[in-house]
Amino acid sequence: MISYLQVESLRKSFGDLVLFEDITFGVDKDQKVALIARNGTGKTSLLKIIAGQDSQDTGKITFKRDLKVGFLEQNPPLNLNNTIIDEVTHASEEIKKAILEYNNAIETNDKDLLTKAMEKMDHLQAWDYDVKVKQILTKLKINRYNQKIETLSGGERKRVALAAVLIEEPDLLLLDEPTNHLDLDMIEWLEKYLKNTRSTLLMVTHDRYFLDRVCNEIIEMDNSSIYSYKGNYSYFIRKREERLANEEAMVEKAKNTLRKEEDWMRRMPKARGTKAKYRVDNYYQLKDVASSGRSDEEMRISVQSSRMGKKIIEIKNLNKKFDDLTVLKDFSYNFTRGEKVGIVGDNGTGKSTFLNLITEKIPADSGTVDVGQTIVFGYYKQEGIKYKEDQRIIDVVQEIAEVVTLGDGRQMGVKEFLNFFLFPYDTHYTPISKLSGGEKRRLYLVTVLMRKPNFLILDEPTNDLDIMTLAVLEEYLSTYDGCVVVVSHDRFFMDQVVDHLFVFRGNGHVKDFPGSYSHYREWLIALEKESKKELKSTIKKEKPKNDNTKKKPSFNEKREFEQLENDIASLEDEKKNIEDEIGSGKLNNDELIEKSNRIGEIITLLEEKSDRWLELSELM
Repeated sequence: MISYLQVESLRKSFGDLVLFEDITFGVDKDQKVALIARNGTGKTSLLKIIAGQDSQDTGKITFKRDLKVGFLEQNPPLNLNNTIIDEVTHASEEIKKAILEYNNAIETNDKDLLTKAMEKMDHLQAWDYDVKVKQILTKLKINRYNQKIETLSGGERKRVALAAVLIEEPDLLLLDEPTNHLDLDMIEWLEKYLKNTRSTLLMVTHDRYFLDRVCNEIIEMDNSSIYSYKGNYSYFIRKREERLANEEAMVEKAKNTLRKEEDWMRRMPKARGTKAKYRVDNYYQLKDVASSGRSDEEMRISVQSSRMGKKIIEIKNLNKKFDDLTVLKDFSYNFTRGEKVGIVGDNGTGKSTFLNLITEKIPADSGTVDVGQTIVFGYYKQEGIKYKEDQRIIDVVQEIAEVVTLGDGRQMGVKEFLNFFLFPYDTHYTPISKLSGGEKRRLYLVTVLMRKPNFLILDEPTNDLDIMTLAVLEEYLSTYDGCVVVVSHDRFFMDQVVDHLFVFRGNGHVKDFPGSYSHYREWLIALEKESKKELKSTIKKEKPKNDNTKKKPSFNEKREFEQLENDIASLEDEKKNIEDEIGSGKLNNDELIEKSNRIGEIITLLEEKSDRWLELSELM
């Protein structure tokens, strides 16, 4: 195997806080590796150090010579004054300028500029690069190429940064939470793209389906050690449980032996011989093993919720518009105790508006939202925790309560409760600004649950939370006796938590789908296949009943197949001739525009005819 990256004995600390030390691992060509660890253990810092954005205290990083590396940061720094097309094109300045001039000529319909731009595109052979740029931007739903970065939302900026990295097709891709701010269609597209890309991959992600389908190796950072698993996420879960069980058994065995050795140490006289000294040395080694158990307890969520009456939330004929955009139309629904609803839909279809309507943050245009008197909302918002720069962890929770009641009725002080959520006592006076993104999200979750909600609203709860915390949150929600409404692009989380879906289809229409997200996707795929089948039936004879043999092509299908071969060859010739004409410099402006449009038509026809040719070729 060709080694692309070698990390040796890496250490990183901030003051007294040691993030990691003696970290050693390698990444070889064609590997697709996921990095997994608890929040606060330095995943993002490690990627930044590898990418050269930060420095290590000690240790060494070695890349293969002339390796091209691309890095997507969790919060990527972009030039706010750039346009989108400026930000994503990292080709030579000449190619970048040619593409910009060509796009401007098309938008402004400037015939003189179009002529010059097309000549320059031909000369620099920039057409393929331009097509690649626009294909990736289109898949990430970025269409306004000349829009300034400063006008984009945080999610749009993350997608622009992702596009910029993918367009360059680096040898080694470093990705920090690439699925954040992507909708479900984009995530599925990115999944396929990364699975098929020639780039080697090292990434941090919380999306377990994404991880499972893309990665073929997992590196776990745990208790300042590195563990490597040659397999996907499902394999990792099994092997990690085995490892922890073996470690626990080894520590327990050492503790049992240690008791006997401690008794010997107490009774042994001070003047010891050589054999006794050897046994003493073994004693101290045994003591190290016995004390090497996991220092962190597994997080468990056990919080009492407020009593819930019979009436939950009753919605009747709800309508909401913003100017000409209808986000909700005659929507009615009565929530029942204990139900768990997932909300899915494209961006801009009204998901967040719906949450603000049921919590009465904004008024409806018409219709009613009747909230039961006993309902206590717990609203976990996408933007996360709000705090003052000088606020400490303990300050935030003490503003809410001094004592927390657990699910079993026991009461716990807030310091003990924070420790329960993996904020050790020595961190309670740490400024919130010093926490990692995932630790801030975990603290935010603490503040939401401390209020004893019986109606939980979770808006993108999985962003920045580590996989271990997500598993605990899923377990808690599965037994939670209040209501839960979840907006999430994390398919695994949705499958684990929700009973049914509100599918926001746009134009104010909402479908109540009875099942998990995976069931919904299966239903959509089946629906799409059925539509294609109906379409094919207009050009294809039905297969005779009880005929299990391979269908033979009909006379008409044979003729169509032969004609398609001729048509494809003819279109390829025409495309070549037009490209030669455009490059000849003999065409006037009107002819240039006409020929340019015709090339676009030819490309579309070639795609359609090639697809049909492939379909018929299976019968031949």
